[in-house]
Amino acid sequence: MPPRQPRRRSYDQYCASARALDAVGDRWTLLIVRELLAGPRRYTDLHADLPGVSTDMLATRLKDMEAQGLATRRKLPPPGAATVYELTARGAGLLPVLTALAEWGAPDLTERRPTDAVRAHWFALPLLRSLPVTGVPAVVDVALDEGVFHVRLGGEGPAYGDGPAATPDARLVLDADTCRELGNGMLSVEQGVKAGRIEVLGDGPVAAALRGAWPNP
Repeated sequence: MPPRQPRRRSYDQYCASARALDAVGDRWTLLIVRELLAGPRRYTDLHADLPGVSTDMLATRLKDMEAQGLATRRKLPPPGAATVYELTARGAGLLPVLTALAEWGAPDLTERRPTDAVRAHWFALPLLRSLPVTGVPAVVDVALDEGVFHVRLGGEGPAYGDGPAATPDARLVLDADTCRELGNGMLSVEQGVKAGRIEVLGDGPVAAALRGAWPNP
């Protein structure tokens, strides 16, 4: 008989918040969700973008997320032939939760500490609620010194992704401090452009909207 698997800890409370924390309250789980909101990721990519997590902890959390119906594994077809993890619809439903957490935690994101790791796409969540509505689905590249990521405004698919988009509608060029100020509402894109802190590249209507050339709907 195979050894009995230990039961996962539960708050054992008939409460929606407690049930949610049973599923995602463990250390690292929500940060794994943050990474997978950008789309399917290989285990090695997840480990690289979650500095500080051990390989055993990451493997355990991913198994827990599969058991909870938050994530699945699949093998990419050739020539990729790699195994990737991706969120289920239930896992992707945590986007507003992560966005709200980012908004709540933004005031604590002041001076970067010497021990702080940083990845460009970690700025995506707070930025999603800060970019102006363009009236049409759009994909915007965001270029920082730390790297490039892209965000999707409206439409379907992952809300953001690491690296540049294949066909972005516009591109923002700025530094991390300016991006942080955009994310916490201290600065608008139009104000950043006028102050020379943000460069908007592109000639279409989305780039015009980001420059503030025409009002939001």
